[in-house]
Amino acid sequence: MPSLGDAFRAAREARHLSLSDVSEQIYIRSIYLQSIEDEDWKSIAAPVYVRGFIRTYARFLGLDSEAAVEHYNELLGDRAGGLAGPLGSGPPPSPGPSIWVWLAGAAALALVGFVAYNYIQFQQSNGAAAHLAKPTLAPTAAPVSQATLAPIVATPTPKPSVSSLGTAAGGTLVVRVRQDSWVQVSVDGVQQLSTILPAGTEKVYRGKTASVRVGNAGGIDLLVNGKDVGSLGATGDVAERTFTLVEK
Repeated sequence: MPSLGDAFRAAREARHLSLSDVSEQIYIRSIYLQSIEDEDWKSIAAPVYVRGFIRTYARFLGLDSEAAVEHYNELLGDRAGGLAGPLGSGPPPSPGPSIWVWLAGAAALALVGFVAYNYIQFQQSNGAAAHLAKPTLAPTAAPVSQATLAPIVATPTPKPSVSSLGTAAGGTLVVRVRQDSWVQVSVDGVQQLSTILPAGTEKVYRGKTASVRVGNAGGIDLLVNGKDVGSLGATGDVAERTFTLVEK
């Protein structure tokens, strides 16, 4: 019975396609396709991205995508369990804290710092406004009527809504992450982001055009100029799309 990687390679060669040909059509780098055919899973990324790549590659080649993912899960189970046979030395050691735990902790610290900073700024702003509002009377022989003193009141600047942002400098793209996903964003031809974002993250970009590429299409929601366009595909799928934020 051919291995998972051999099945992909055979299906691709039967269609007389190179790895570069496939990469251009399904937007997965050829180095990752090569790793799938070699079953070199460590060269790709976390298992969630491997499953997405396998599913997309299998659909393109006309293979059973779910069976391919299931086969990968079985391989992952065998390798994750270590030496499960008679030569095994017991259960594998417990993994250390996940990187997402560290990221969540860092995000929480950043949020606390942001709230504290805004509170201090608010207190200073109120103190300055109160100081300005208190009238200072120059010495005079005659009393000054209180009616002539108009207090100075600080008027807060209204915060623009998402739908009104970018009317002068361009439109607005909002990226909301519901599930952990690799995300790449380019605005007006300049790459702004290329990393794995944890669930709960929200990013806002402004410009005339924006290109978005994700490794877990079902875990990302997009808003263009305040309009919810939803996700770019199913969970685990790799997808890419370009949006025109401002009409020329």
